[in-house]
Amino acid sequence: MSSKIAPDLHDQVIVITGGNSGIGKEAAVALAAIGATVVITARNPAKGQAALADVRQRSGSSRVELMDLDLADFASIRSFAAELLARIDRRDVLVNNAGGIISDRVHTAQGFEMTFGANHLGHFLLTELLLDRLVQSAPSRVVTVASIAHRFALSGLSFDDLQGDLGYSSMDAYAKSKLANILFSNELARRLEGTGVTSNALHPGGVRSGFGKSDHNRGIDRIAMVVGAPFLRSPKGGAKTTVYLASSPAVAGATGGYYVRSKRHTPSKRARDADAARRLWEESESLVAQADA
Repeated sequence: MSSKIAPDLHDQVIVITGGNSGIGKEAAVALAAIGATVVITARNPAKGQAALADVRQRSGSSRVELMDLDLADFASIRSFAAELLARIDRRDVLVNNAGGIISDRVHTAQGFEMTFGANHLGHFLLTELLLDRLVQSAPSRVVTVASIAHRFALSGLSFDDLQGDLGYSSMDAYAKSKLANILFSNELARRLEGTGVTSNALHPGGVRSGFGKSDHNRGIDRIAMVVGAPFLRSPKGGAKTTVYLASSPAVAGATGGYYVRSKRHTPSKRARDADAARRLWEESESLVAQADA
């Protein structure tokens, strides 16, 4: 976004999950540089502190904060939301950015399959916990980082097997979690119609970052990211659509969209299934309730 047309965000509070690395960190730098108070999250305190220093230095802003958040643990999500609500009385933009691909079938703290649990269910719960404050702060925005990989979920979501109990493939699980991101974003837009809160999803492009290189990745997943790195966008380039949806006046009232390179695109037919979006919301509510029981 050109500085000549950059909006003034000095009264805005923007929360970015996973803002300690990759496109999340680059979005934090860009948004802090144009005046926003930015809260980034991290699972690892040491990495988070290093990212905080980097974002502050590169943005030239001291209005950047770090908070602990593990999207694979409902207790961490609830603790984060409670602290955030107590500390900051506005919530202008929530960027659901954190996510990953996981080679083996492992579980969240509440026993959910990790890819679905962290990429979708964690953000679902976090958004629900912050929703009242987003409505109170309206006009406000929810931006969800999805992926073109949602198109590889050719049969849609398996509502009878959301956890991959009947067979696990890392790429299939990732594709379905990204499809879930778009369905969630669309249903959120429908439910928030008339409140002044918008909800949009995006594909950042293939990005050259730490994605696919965590301790959860091995074999072909890690090799694919290494081999493909020369052909991928930089994290700064990948963050542009996130920054656009979080701040541009051009999309101030736009909702229920899917964006690629800051342009509205049409996602897959499966991602446009309103019945599936409603069912995913209901199933997600049920799973959260079961974990709390």
